[in-house]
Amino acid sequence: MSLKESIDIQNLPKHIAIIMDGNGRWAQEKGEDRLFGHLHGVESVRDIVEGAAELGINYLTLYAFSTENWNRPADEVSGLMEILIDTIRQEVPTLNKNNIKLHVIGDLNMLPENASKELQEALNETSANTGLHLIMALSYSSRWELVNAVKNIAIAVKEGKIQPDEICQDTLQQHLSTSAFPDPELMIRTSGEYRISNFLLYQLAYSELYFTNTLWPDFRKENLYSAILDYQQRERRFGKTGEQIKEQEPIK
Repeated sequence: MSLKESIDIQNLPKHIAIIMDGNGRWAQEKGEDRLFGHLHGVESVRDIVEGAAELGINYLTLYAFSTENWNRPADEVSGLMEILIDTIRQEVPTLNKNNIKLHVIGDLNMLPENASKELQEALNETSANTGLHLIMALSYSSRWELVNAVKNIAIAVKEGKIQPDEICQDTLQQHLSTSAFPDPELMIRTSGEYRISNFLLYQLAYSELYFTNTLWPDFRKENLYSAILDYQQRERRFGKTGEQIKEQEPIK
């Protein structure tokens, strides 16, 4: 029996974020180069996107490439960009078939021109879709995002569009890359690492964190279901007591 049958469909996280980690180690364990792992990681992306769409998850954010990843060996970065371009080109028909809308967050100015071109075409071609919002974090880091948001707020203050005493949490949220999306309720990281690696630092403030030793190329729908079931066992209090949360629960 699949774990899917145990999931409470009425208690799904609206937004799941995933740090897809372990491609390189997976490849090395098999005596292959790191790009071999990244290629097989694409299969996991397909499976998890499909699984999330089937469940009715509204938003899925995948941490695909960080700004720090540009510091990796040149041949690996070049190979990753080729995989990115080929994958985007191949997956657009599937995204459209499944009514999935693609979004991208990150410093896209750092992407090669051909990657940017393919990406923009994919964004345009899926823009009318109304199902799952698939958000790819490419050339992204949360510290870059926060600095960029502060700069834009400072410009708005300088131009007189915002008064300093009007700045609040909403002001910052509106200047983040994710301003159009709700914060993730569940963050998953694969490969056994217990850190969030400069990923959605502001947005993960009240997310449930789920860590698994499974390497990303081995992560499949059943692993996703397991993470969701774990999430459904947790009490989300947002600073309140358990008693307060119970008092707010509707009477059945």
